[in-house]
Amino acid sequence: MDWHDWYRDYDDPGSDLSRRLRSVQASLRAWLDRAGDGPLRIVSACAGDGRDLLEVLAGHPAAPRVTARLVELDDALAQRAEDVASAAGLDGVEVVRGDAGRTDSYAGMVPADLVLWCGVFGNLGDEDVRATIRTTRQLAAPGAHVVWTRGTCRGRDDVEPTDAIGAWFTDAEFELVSLDMPADTTYRVGVHRYGGRTEPLDPGRTFFAFVR
Repeated sequence: MDWHDWYRDYDDPGSDLSRRLRSVQASLRAWLDRAGDGPLRIVSACAGDGRDLLEVLAGHPAAPRVTARLVELDDALAQRAEDVASAAGLDGVEVVRGDAGRTDSYAGMVPADLVLWCGVFGNLGDEDVRATIRTTRQLAAPGAHVVWTRGTCRGRDDVEPTDAIGAWFTDAEFELVSLDMPADTTYRVGVHRYGGRTEPLDPGRTFFAFVR
């Protein structure tokens, strides 16, 4: 997968990718608006250039209270995220060049109040999606929100991927907050809230790997 080529779909405001971005950002903005007065921790996996989170944080009144870690393996995308964060004065944002499928990439920044799995689940096999959801119990503070995305199963009109994903979240003690899945698009944007207790971070473990 050429991720730089994939990002060009953002240039078309009518593309499913652009619409998904706006849906994710609406969920993030709503969470920030209700986030209270204390410090906030955010982790974003496979963050790319960070536009989903950084464009929302820029100028938001809660931004000074946010400490965020964006995990991205591609150096050019990570550099772009750093440049955007710096230009927006988001001093609490750090970009880590690392494997988002490794628990070590989150050490020192969890448990977080918000966890982003955007653009991740569609690139994983089912077992790795389940493992990622289970591992989120190590990353999320009690009451934390998780924002995730998934595309439809191409060539499988009879399969709705959110059915299985929702069940796996429920099994891991997450409750559904919202699910955006317009009939005329291929994307789904879900938000879940963690109702359990944070589990200790298991160091040195790989819990997912991209299949494409």
